[in-house]
Amino acid sequence: MVEITRSAHRQQELEAVRSAGRTTVLIIGAGINGISLFRDLALQGVDAVIVDRGDFAGGASSASSHMVHGGIRYLENGEFRLVRESVQERNGLLRIAPHYVKPLETTIPIYSTFSGVLSAPFRFLLHRSGKPRERGALLIKVGLTIYDMFSRDGGSVPRHRFLGRTSSLAELPHLDPHIKYTATYYDASMHDPERLALDVLQDGRSAHASAYALNYVEAVARDGEKVVLRDRETAQEFAIAADVIVNASGPWTDLTNEILGTDTRFMGGTKGSHIVLDHPELLAATAGREIFFEHSDGRIVLIYPLKGRVMVGTTDIDADPREPARCTEEEIDYFFDLIHHVFPTIAVDRDQIVYRFAGIRPLPRHEDTAPGFVSRDYRIERDDSGSTPMLSLVGGKWTTFRALGEHLANRVLEILDRPRSVSAAGLPIGGGHGFPRTTRARAAWKATNLPGADAARADLLLERYGTRAAQVWEHIEKEDDRLLAGGALSVRELEWMVQHELVVKLADIVLRRSNIAFAGGVTTDLLVEVGDALAPLLGWDADRRDAELEATVHLLNDAHGLALSVPARN
Repeated sequence: MVEITRSAHRQQELEAVRSAGRTTVLIIGAGINGISLFRDLALQGVDAVIVDRGDFAGGASSASSHMVHGGIRYLENGEFRLVRESVQERNGLLRIAPHYVKPLETTIPIYSTFSGVLSAPFRFLLHRSGKPRERGALLIKVGLTIYDMFSRDGGSVPRHRFLGRTSSLAELPHLDPHIKYTATYYDASMHDPERLALDVLQDGRSAHASAYALNYVEAVARDGEKVVLRDRETAQEFAIAADVIVNASGPWTDLTNEILGTDTRFMGGTKGSHIVLDHPELLAATAGREIFFEHSDGRIVLIYPLKGRVMVGTTDIDADPREPARCTEEEIDYFFDLIHHVFPTIAVDRDQIVYRFAGIRPLPRHEDTAPGFVSRDYRIERDDSGSTPMLSLVGGKWTTFRALGEHLANRVLEILDRPRSVSAAGLPIGGGHGFPRTTRARAAWKATNLPGADAARADLLLERYGTRAAQVWEHIEKEDDRLLAGGALSVRELEWMVQHELVVKLADIVLRRSNIAFAGGVTTDLLVEVGDALAPLLGWDADRRDAELEATVHLLNDAHGLALSVPARN
């Protein structure tokens, strides 16, 4: 059973950091890679503070394709080291984070036998897309055979299989009847990536008493060995000294370095957008599989069943990190075109979109290299020009976050001249400890650890927290509770989130502490109900409560394509 050893409102965490004025390692950027480093250092007993100008996993980490994958396409880039590490980490996450990472059957529709064979060597050598050429069955067969070789790990996932047109359409009858083959292989899906990141963060906070996490705190300057931080809630500034500074701010790495007085040109991220559809016919047509293929323009795209919805993505467009990433109407037209390409008899329209999102990938600067060929690998840059050594992380992806955190921690430990005392490889993450993997085991676990919870509530808590649900339920049961959001939340659960998960804003609840927004469950009435319940827990007066409601409505409308109105409040 998972134990959480420290309960603290954000203000208590902030006061502890401010009063200390020093830490061993300051991590700027609380996306999944910064959080992974934070956990690894805490496991070594290293004092660490992680800060982010937004919420935990609220930037690029919240805009992922919800996949943990080996990156079959990276083979074409010649990135064999990355593929090997990716499939190893994918298989590892299936074991250590089974509450959020599940096997995902993936099917590629194929329209030709030999297409792309002649152009593939030039794509491999030159890393320029040129005129898009479809990959035919032979090329895909070679790639999947190599992929299977990398994926060997005691049968963590099955090997790929090929089917001809007749058998393919028997399994997936809504597919384009002009296909010649399908290839099916397995990767992994990542349910609730923001909660997975939070689980990794909680592991770090509970592993070491001097590991602190601050959201909505930004780095604004560097003063000698100190970094000046600003609490965005109060605008108060304070300075903190560190022996090592790590810049893990993803697409914003160069901008953070600029603030800290260093001019770098490491990053060249691209925008990836997605839409989420409430479309039962399309959901049924996928038969529970991700449909993964190359569109006519050479981009890799996906149609992905998730949480009773269908997610469609993604684009790969050069982007400016100074500007907010938004899914545009042009991109939606592109998604509808690709759905029609794969499932020509299924109609889609904008009324079926319940959520849209976009983010910037933390890719390295790539000059004239085509976006699809930009390396998804990572590197670590060291800067000793100041009084404190600073490391900048360039690149990184969700699948490899654990290994990346370990490599980055090794560099930090080398600077500190400290040995590694424990490895996180194979160490279960948060609610993955003792997670029941079969239907019978889940029923037994819920009966033992969630006594008195009705079936729907027990299922929701186990899905949301993994085995941490036992501590959440124990907290809920201590006092009378009241359900909120149609049973998706409760007052006591909100209290748990405030006390243990450092909630600051109403948006934190609907976007990252739950998947209510992603699944299309947000209404104005729901926001009012949750905001009213959250206000006394966070000490909000009526004005702050109403400001939170208005800000959340604006964010959901602007960034996620909703059409909510702000209600008049007395």
